Amino acid sequence: MKIISPRLRQNNFDLIRLLLALAVCLLHAHELSGTSELGIIDTLLSGKIAIESFFVISGFLIFMSYEKSRSLSDYFEKRARRIYPAYVVSVALAAILLSSISERSLAEYFLSSEFVRYLGFNLGFLNFLQPDLPGVFTEHRLTAVNGALWTIKIEVMFYLSVPIIVWLCRRVGRVRVLLTLFIASTVYSLIMFHLHESTGRGMYFQLEKQLPGQLRFFIAGAAIYYLLPFFERHVKWLVLAAGIYFLVRLQFEVEALRPIALGIVVVFFALYNYVGNFCKFGDFSYGVYILHFPIVQTMIHFGAYQANAWLALLTTVVLTLCGAALMWHCVEKRWLLKNSHYVQAGKEKQGNRPDVSAAPR
Repeated sequence: MKIISPRLRQNNFDLIRLLLALAVCLLHAHELSGTSELGIIDTLLSGKIAIESFFVISGFLIFMSYEKSRSLSDYFEKRARRIYPAYVVSVALAAILLSSISERSLAEYFLSSEFVRYLGFNLGFLNFLQPDLPGVFTEHRLTAVNGALWTIKIEVMFYLSVPIIVWLCRRVGRVRVLLTLFIASTVYSLIMFHLHESTGRGMYFQLEKQLPGQLRFFIAGAAIYYLLPFFERHVKWLVLAAGIYFLVRLQFEVEALRPIALGIVVVFFALYNYVGNFCKFGDFSYGVYILHFPIVQTMIHFGAYQANAWLALLTTVVLTLCGAALMWHCVEKRWLLKNSHYVQAGKEKQGNRPDVSAAPR
């Protein structure tokens, strides 16, 4: 089912994703460095909300992408081209370049089983099985090379599940399927939270962060996409209700309503108050997300955050943005199909108006 809406032709999804990726970068800089000077970052930003917002946006855009795909193979090809080339480069670059700061010799480093395991597991989206490189960041608060990659495997699992979900929606009914998945995901998340609090075992906290628990945010984004005409007709009341929820949650949290409220707010800012065709410059959000963590870790290794936390943070952001721009122009853009809306967006420079609703991400 294709949703026709003029607002889908002009949206702020790319800009929002970039801002969310930068927020995660700032939060990781503070968390990994442990410098008290950067404590205000945790006060102003929330990594949890940033990640959940990413999942909402993915739910909205990936279901739209699937509905616009010519075939199942077309859908999977778009997903693979968008995600995997830059992912491979980021994993490989870290594995190669960080050999220069390893405590081990080059021979010990490249011939070690940890190095082989790192490449194998990380290239297969299983970074949790080997997050470290031999002799790298061993004295850090967290030794993982790229702790941000855990969300990528959740995205990939979601991509794989979308065709199944859409098939069920067409056979059983969209409302019934999406509501069932939303409720099941919320119940799973609440059970994991309860087990974590009652036993104190971190395993349950980690399990809650996986796809079953995060699926409700994807489903919230998908539901808004399918109900977009209703959303547009009642947007003022929906945003008001979401605002009330976020005020009330300061005193009383209703976990089941959070994905819905967050989805309303995110999609509202994406589709209303258009700020311009930001994607004509490229989509740097993915590069920022997959590159920032090892850059932060490397800055910590050289003592930059201990010397001057704010200057180190500024340097980290600049290096990350430069790396993301290079990743986009040298890797990501080259793998996109010609009908990608990022390719079409470049035509604006020649005076043509692109259809940015075509094949998002």
